[in-house]
Amino acid sequence: MKAINPLKHSTSSFIQATPKRPIIIWAFLVIFIIIMAFPALYAADYKASLFGIKSNGITLNTRSIQKAIDYIHENGGGRLVFDVGRYLTGTIYLKSNVTIHLLEGAVLVGSPNPFDYDYNPQRNWTALIFALEQENVGLTGEGGVIDGQGFTVANNLVDIIHKGLIKDPLRNDRPREGLRPQNIYFWRCQNVRIEGITLKDPASWNQQYNQCRNVVIKNLIIDSKSYWNNDGVDIVDCDNVEVANLYIDAADDGICLKSHDENAVCQNVYIHDNVVRTSANGIKFGTASLGGFKNIKIINNIVYDTYRSAITFAAVDGGFVEDVTVDGLKSINTGNVIFLRIGERWRPGKKGRMRNIFISNVYAEVPATKPDAGYNYEGPWEHQPRNISPSSIVGQPDVLIENVTLKNIEIHHPGGGDPYFARVGLDELDKVLELPGSYPEFSMFRELPAWGFYVRHARNITFENIKLVAAKKDYRRAIVLDDVHNMRIKGLQVQEPGPKKDPVYIHKSTDIRIE
Repeated sequence: MKAINPLKHSTSSFIQATPKRPIIIWAFLVIFIIIMAFPALYAADYKASLFGIKSNGITLNTRSIQKAIDYIHENGGGRLVFDVGRYLTGTIYLKSNVTIHLLEGAVLVGSPNPFDYDYNPQRNWTALIFALEQENVGLTGEGGVIDGQGFTVANNLVDIIHKGLIKDPLRNDRPREGLRPQNIYFWRCQNVRIEGITLKDPASWNQQYNQCRNVVIKNLIIDSKSYWNNDGVDIVDCDNVEVANLYIDAADDGICLKSHDENAVCQNVYIHDNVVRTSANGIKFGTASLGGFKNIKIINNIVYDTYRSAITFAAVDGGFVEDVTVDGLKSINTGNVIFLRIGERWRPGKKGRMRNIFISNVYAEVPATKPDAGYNYEGPWEHQPRNISPSSIVGQPDVLIENVTLKNIEIHHPGGGDPYFARVGLDELDKVLELPGSYPEFSMFRELPAWGFYVRHARNITFENIKLVAAKKDYRRAIVLDDVHNMRIKGLQVQEPGPKKDPVYIHKSTDIRIE
């Protein structure tokens, strides 16, 4: 399948869906609040050369860049402006009322030496740029670049660990995530703006915002595929965030929301008009999910050439997921489309919850072949043997997923499920294990008895105007419902070759209405 060229297409050309007026009002309100929260960040501009910062790509500028940030912070705030050149540095700390601004041709380059980076033991992370409990901070530009040189840094770190200079178990011969520098780590900051630059080649996650408020992340190119765990964007327990107009190419999850604190919530997040390519999940939240996720809007996004799911929502660590809207999603050459899951991964017996999920105006094409072929770090062929998996909504026997609406969904699936390769018959649905403690991925159950949608342990579900098209005959039903209660299916269309069969199979379920 020919890959989408994001330079030739915009999200508006792919997605014709128009969000409902309440969503528009909500979106403008969020943007207004964020804008009003920002004071005049650009009180003054200071050229990097004023502080002796060298642009030759050889001189290590860590101390001089830090001196410049400290000076601007102590003298009323402003922008530290980098002109054309390569500026080599180790860890620097952004301070309140300071913005780093990268003009076109300016590249902030991470040192290849792992000893030039600070490890923060309180946060358990290493980063090129830290901002800890600051306000009114930013990284902006006119086409400038932050290049973490992550592949080189990570491999140099492996060498140092083998020499015994740093202790690390080297799982699968790679250092743990916290020892490898992220490009950006902001913690408990307020009024953050990241805009107009390219973020590339981190050694770990690319950018993480943890317990921050009033954050704008927009108009970025994110090239994040040089090493393992290269997420594009990670939003952790933040409040009031806009993620917009990003082009992401990531070896791990593209846009990932997390909740690391059981007393915190990741909430009021508006994700819109992004293009995501990834060898993991396109837009995901729920690992980790200790606290919760609330009031998330995901509007007019494209996911393509993606190994796992276009969207994954999971409550598997005792937290909750509620009040989530997805409206307008184009998913091309993506291994799976929708995956919703409740589990008990880290804390057995601690039950999470998921409710009030609305997903509409989705067009998706699932390939028969591996969609992320060609990545340096492809997703693994795991949970085999299995035929191509369906989208799925899977709770637990004692914790049902509730109040989910899917409307105007069209999925083109390869079909071709072969019972001689892998099989779960309709008379043996108990073969599908519960797996409450397993890591949540769409393939975790291995073979499932449906090719379109598999729904298990759920209540108050609506499918409206769902179109499922299989390219080849499949031994499985289009939709299987197992322990589902109060479900309405209206306007279902199923197209597949071969003899006609009832597209919906109902097992241990009550109050199922097909119109």
